[in-house]
Amino acid sequence: MAWDKHPDVGKVILENAPQNDTLTCPMIQKDIANACAKETLKAIIGDLNGDYFGILVDESKDISHKEQMALFLCFVNKNGEVVERFISLVHVSDTLACSLKKMIYSLLSVHLLSPSKIRGQGYDGASNMKGEINGLKTLIMKDSPSAYYIHCFAHQLQLTLVAIAKKHLDVEDFFDHVSNVLNVVGGSFKRRDLLRDHQAKKLEQLFESGEVQKGQGLHQERGLQRLGDTRWGSHFKTLDNFIVIFSSIVHVLEVIELEGSTSSDRNQEEYLLTKIKTFKFIFVLHLMLKVLAMSNELSMILQKKDQDIVNAMEFLNITKKRLQDMRENGWESLLDDVSSFCDVHDILIPKLDESYFPEKSKRKSSSVSYAHHLCVEVFFVVIGVQLQELNDRFDVVSSDLLLGMGSLNPVNSFSNFDKGKIMTLAKCYPSEFDDGKIRDLSYQLDTFIIHMRSGNPKFSNLQGIRDLAKALVEANLAETYSLVYLLVKLTLILPVATTHRGESIFVNEAHKK
Repeated sequence: MAWDKHPDVGKVILENAPQNDTLTCPMIQKDIANACAKETLKAIIGDLNGDYFGILVDESKDISHKEQMALFLCFVNKNGEVVERFISLVHVSDTLACSLKKMIYSLLSVHLLSPSKIRGQGYDGASNMKGEINGLKTLIMKDSPSAYYIHCFAHQLQLTLVAIAKKHLDVEDFFDHVSNVLNVVGGSFKRRDLLRDHQAKKLEQLFESGEVQKGQGLHQERGLQRLGDTRWGSHFKTLDNFIVIFSSIVHVLEVIELEGSTSSDRNQEEYLLTKIKTFKFIFVLHLMLKVLAMSNELSMILQKKDQDIVNAMEFLNITKKRLQDMRENGWESLLDDVSSFCDVHDILIPKLDESYFPEKSKRKSSSVSYAHHLCVEVFFVVIGVQLQELNDRFDVVSSDLLLGMGSLNPVNSFSNFDKGKIMTLAKCYPSEFDDGKIRDLSYQLDTFIIHMRSGNPKFSNLQGIRDLAKALVEANLAETYSLVYLLVKLTLILPVATTHRGESIFVNEAHKK
C-alpha cells in the first residue's frame, strides 16, 4: 500500500480521510469488475498476438430463461502452450446460425480479431451448429475454409446408433421395449433381488448338471444397467447381459404378472413378456449386439482422455470392414444363433418361407416372406445405415486431419511419423501452405525427424503434440522448423478432445448471469 512506503501519505489518508471508502456500492463493485475484465481480456489478446486461433462456442438458457452464448478462444501462446480462454458471455435473441455468427464476429471485432484467423471450431452436435448447409460451422467455413470443425468422436459414434433407431422402426421399437424392461425389473430392490436369486439358482443347476465348471473369476453376477444416451458401451453391455440372463428377466416379469399390485402393472408385464418372447425381438437383440460388439473397441478408444488418433482411425476402418463382411456373409450364422436361442428359451420360431404379417396389420400379409423381411428389410438395412453413418460422420477431411495429427505425435520417438500423411495434413491449409511452402515443408520434415530421433534428451520423452510445441520453443527451434511448428500449432487449435473445459465454465457463468 502507498501509506506503507510513504508515511507522509499515510498520515493524510488515515488521519484526515473520512474513512468511508469501503467499496461496497454495487456500481463501484461493477466498475472494478469491468475494469479487471478489460485488463484481463487485453492480456489475453496480447498473448494471442494476432496468431491463428480456434473458437469454442456453446449456448444455453440461464436461470431467467434468457438464451446466452459463451465464446472461448483456443490458441498456442508464445511459449508453445495451448490455452483456452473465456472471452465473453452474451445474450442472444435466438439461436439461429446466422444470429450466432453475427454475434461471434461482433465480439471478435471488439477485440480487433479477424475471422480469417479462425482455424478450428468447437460446438455441440445440434443442427444449428454443425449443419452442412446453414449450420454455424458451414457459415464460418465459407469465410475461412480452413476453420475446420471436428465433432467429438465418441459422441459421433453414439449418434450413429441414434440414427439407426430413428431411421428404422423395428430398432426403435426394440430399444423402447428394452428400456421398459429395464425400468420394470430394476424398479425396486425386491425385483432386483428376485433377478439375482434366480440367476444364482440357475447357475447352481448348471453346476450340478456339469454344463459349466466352477472357477475363480468365472460366472460373475450380471446386472441390467440403464442405457446411457451418450455412451455406446452402455448399450453393448446391457444387450450382452440381456442375452445372458434372459431366463431370469422372463422369470421376474412372470412373477410380477402374477403378483402385481394393480391390474395396470399386471397388464404391462404381460405385454412386455409377449414382446420379448418373440422371434423378431430376439433377432433384433442378436443383430444389434453384433453391430455394437464390432464397434466396442473403437468406442473405448474414443472415450480415452489421451486419444490415440492413429489407433482410433485404424479401429474405425476395422469396424467398417467387419460390418461389411457381416453384411455379405453373416446372415446364416446370425439366423442360426437366433434359432438356437429361441429353442433354449421355448420361443416359437416362425416358418420363414411363409408370408410376413406386419404387426400393425395381423390380417393383411405383405408381399414378401418372413425371411425376406428379416434379411432385406432389417438385417441389410440396419448394417447399411450403420456403415453410411460411419462414413458420413467420420469424413475424409476429418480423417486426413486426424491422421496427420497422429503422425506428428512424438510419443515413442515419433513411432507414428508418416511424412505422406503430414504433407496431406498441410494441404488442408492452402492459405498457409502454397506450392512453394509445401516443398519447403518436405525438406524441413526430412531434417526434422532425424533431429528429433537423434537422442536429444529434450525430445526423447515427449508425451504428445502439446509437449512437442513447448519443447521446440524452449530449444529455440520454432523458427528453424517454422513450417513444422506452424503445422503443430494448427493441429493443436483443432478441438479434438472428447469434452471441452470451456463447457463446464460456460455452465457456471451462464447460471450466475
